[in-house]
Amino acid sequence: MAATLISAGMDEVHQHRTWFFVWGIVLIILGLIAIGSSVLTTLISVLLLGWILIFSGVFDVIHGLTRRRWNGFFLNLLAGLLYAIVGLLMVSNPALAAATLTLLIAILLVVAGTFRLIIGFSMPFDHRGWLILNGVIAILLGLSIWRSWPISGLWVIGLFIGINLIVDGWTEVMLAVMARPLTV
Repeated sequence: MAATLISAGMDEVHQHRTWFFVWGIVLIILGLIAIGSSVLTTLISVLLLGWILIFSGVFDVIHGLTRRRWNGFFLNLLAGLLYAIVGLLMVSNPALAAATLTLLIAILLVVAGTFRLIIGFSMPFDHRGWLILNGVIAILLGLSIWRSWPISGLWVIGLFIGINLIVDGWTEVMLAVMARPLTV
């Protein structure tokens, strides 16, 4: 079953490899732009997330109010209000929201890296060095972000978005290159 799905997927890539290649290049260019203007990318992404939370919260509140007999009414109403309030806070001060999210990212990286190190050193398994390296890199990234916080809050999210776009684009390009017809 899995082999059939992979084969069908690769057939699709092979048939449309030019589009995969072009889309990959577009993503790489967008990633470079995002990195080049990481502060703007950060602020735009925080504003977008804020507005999504506002709309989601409003719809949750409306849904809750129209379903008062439902057992989850209060929880639905409370969640909607929380979403809307957090969204309003993000939209009203995107730089502070970005700094807060960046601090959470730094903490997440340090904690996740620490857990990877603990697992890597406490459980013997093949190639655990990669997990240990992953943990060390995560901790170093987290500490680096944390050390330059709150200034890092203005550019880290945009940088991460740009890097992700570049990696996605490179993946699309490599899929297109791998799917080209073999010449003998």
